[in-house]
Amino acid sequence: MVIKTHDLSFRFGSQQVVNSLSLQVPEGSIFGFLGPNGAGKTTTIKLLLNLLQIQDGSIEIFGQELQSNRLFILRQVGSLIEQPAIYTHLTGKENLINRARLLQMPLSRVTDMLNLVHLENAAHKKAGNYSLGMKQRLGIALAMLADPKLLVLDEPTNGLDPNGIIEIRELLIKLCKEQGKTVFISSHLLGEMERMATHVGIINNGKMLFQGSVQELENISQPMVHIETDNSVDAANHLKANGYNVIHATETVLSVPYTNRETMAAMNGRLQQQGHKVYSIYKVQKDLEQLFLNITQKA
Repeated sequence: MVIKTHDLSFRFGSQQVVNSLSLQVPEGSIFGFLGPNGAGKTTTIKLLLNLLQIQDGSIEIFGQELQSNRLFILRQVGSLIEQPAIYTHLTGKENLINRARLLQMPLSRVTDMLNLVHLENAAHKKAGNYSLGMKQRLGIALAMLADPKLLVLDEPTNGLDPNGIIEIRELLIKLCKEQGKTVFISSHLLGEMERMATHVGIINNGKMLFQGSVQELENISQPMVHIETDNSVDAANHLKANGYNVIHATETVLSVPYTNRETMAAMNGRLQQQGHKVYSIYKVQKDLEQLFLNITQKA
């Protein structure tokens, strides 16, 4: 595991912000750290980056205990928390050159990073004139300058328009697949995480509610079969009379828990034999937002 915490806790005064959190972030993953605003995501990230002192529990990064190996670990971590720290009066390239000199990195990395985040055509434009999406991409380029193994991003798509979100998503997937980076990314945009994350942790009120692969998260929610008919009430009554568990029915659509394809075909055939018009029948998996609501309501 690239990141491993054990019973990590943190309080601001009497307020428990992080509560016995045990994270496990696999190498080479895009780990979506999900939760509503105020759930404890940013505080956790600041603990991982040693910007806040651990009060209880422990943190290991790259298999090393954080506090006693701080410099070794942080040299291999790039981060972007909230807004990128850029000089708006400098160009994008000048921002990167300035950071490269501070980090004693070869200036050839500057061109590489501009190409990586697709800012080569805006390299000589003042960063203050960048769009929000361009600023975020420049922030990621700054975080990647020292070629870190781990990239930690706090709400990097916050406030972006759809094109900006897509740009950031494609960049992070590229970093993971082509460069083998591990990306730890916090967000409350659950649908967006579904499109890029390989693993997910769901936090609420400082507590971890779920942790695992996106596939494992989807598996905890039974998919449904939605059937669109000319008269879903009559169709639902017919299916119930024949032992099917109809969960919900509107005027035109009814829902039955999915078991297998053969059962779907049997329901379709039975309805058509009874003279019902079946306009569509399809399997529906709950998205992350629905899953999140289910998990948080049960917690």
